[in-house]
Amino acid sequence: QVQLVESGGGLVQAGGSLRLSCAASGFIFKINTMGWYRQAPRKQRELVAAVTRGGSTNYADSVKGRFTISRDNAKNTLYLQMNSLKPEDTAVYYCNAEFFTRENFWGQGTQVTVSS
Repeated sequence: QVQLVESGGGLVQAGGSLRLSCAASGFIFKINTMGWYRQAPRKQRELVAAVTRGGSTNYADSVKGRFTISRDNAKNTLYLQMNSLKPEDTAVYYCNAEFFTRENFWGQGTQVTVSS
């Protein structure tokens, strides 16, 4: 099992920045990919960005050039630097960890609200 705890959400004006963190504990050595997902009201959960253990990254088109995902394997922590935030980025952001066996784990989520 893996436990994931997110932090760093909050309220920010459009154009501002936030950095989300996700601290992982448990069977860390089994994790391959870690990522950030988000879910806005009345919408499906969507992938924001992901990074493999080897460092390969993947971003949603809507955040390319504005968000940066990074992973500190020594600290077992995942980050999401979010710049040039837009009101449409408002959502609950969830941290995800996927084992090499494809088993998935989720954090409790952190609210990001961008005011116009």
